Amino acid sequence: MTTIRVSPAPIYMGLSFIALLAITSYALTGLPLFTAIGINSLIVAIIAGILIGNTWQHPTTLTPGIQFAAKRILRLAIILYGFRVNFQQIYSIGPTAIFIDMFVVSITLILGYFAGKKLFKLDAELALLISAGAAICGAAAVLAVEDILKSDAYKTAIAIGTVVLFGTTSMFLYPMLQHEGFFGFSAHQFGIFAGASIHEVAQALVAGANIGSDTGQIAVIVKMIRVLLLVPVLIVLSLIQNQRASQTANKSIRFTVPWFAIGFIAMIAFNSLGLLPSNVVDAINQLDVLLLTMAMGAIGVETKMSKMKLVGLKPLYLALMLFFWLMGSVALLVKLT
Repeated sequence: MTTIRVSPAPIYMGLSFIALLAITSYALTGLPLFTAIGINSLIVAIIAGILIGNTWQHPTTLTPGIQFAAKRILRLAIILYGFRVNFQQIYSIGPTAIFIDMFVVSITLILGYFAGKKLFKLDAELALLISAGAAICGAAAVLAVEDILKSDAYKTAIAIGTVVLFGTTSMFLYPMLQHEGFFGFSAHQFGIFAGASIHEVAQALVAGANIGSDTGQIAVIVKMIRVLLLVPVLIVLSLIQNQRASQTANKSIRFTVPWFAIGFIAMIAFNSLGLLPSNVVDAINQLDVLLLTMAMGAIGVETKMSKMKLVGLKPLYLALMLFFWLMGSVALLVKLT
């Protein structure tokens, strides 16, 4: 009997295309224009991907590789994201910052989800993606939550767009307000504030470093605690998804923990042991940026502008509300604690 084998070539063709897009995006962020405004390769890749996907009908032979990058490469990138933090850093920042982060993540997710559905009449998945981007760790959180929800690519693109807009606004606005005396924070307080309220890790670093190098370091550590909270959020979402699926199927469906979330925790634990030299960890983090950029570019290519237009400005209204909520609530908590 003759065995018919399916050639893996289409996967590698699509991956090569996405890798080229990611490398180009990564190279562009080295230009002075991009470094000055804090735009990273993830944002360049998704914008470029959307432009390509809506102006060029790519060959079907590229599709398997593009989808592989959007799903499998994404999960690997989330796992390697764990090398950005260790438990010693989390311990060093103290219980106050941990409490603030836990409050911010949980309440922002709940507030954003229900406000998105009830107030702005958004699709539940889109409301949750926007809320996750604001509450946890920007684009990485959106991508991880999208993997649990299995939502359409255009919803992911919209949610990441809100992260870019309001995260970048925070990065420039907060240091300016601090310099003008609006917040009245100490350098240490501002680091906690930036880390607990700004969307992306890089944005929090830039905002904190604008006040001082130590402030920037505090901002990153506080921000990474929010990244760590991605794991329980993913597990809860997976549990809810499984429960809904069992109700729809009218039978019990076994709960499965998202394995990439466990891998993420494992990498944090391994990184905490300090077994790898700093230059190796830096190399892993650079590789992770490239993998995330590939996933972002693939999602961009799969995104159709026609679907994004149907949603209108409602996602911006929700993201704007969460922006003011984060700024006000975290500022108050920092003052009180």
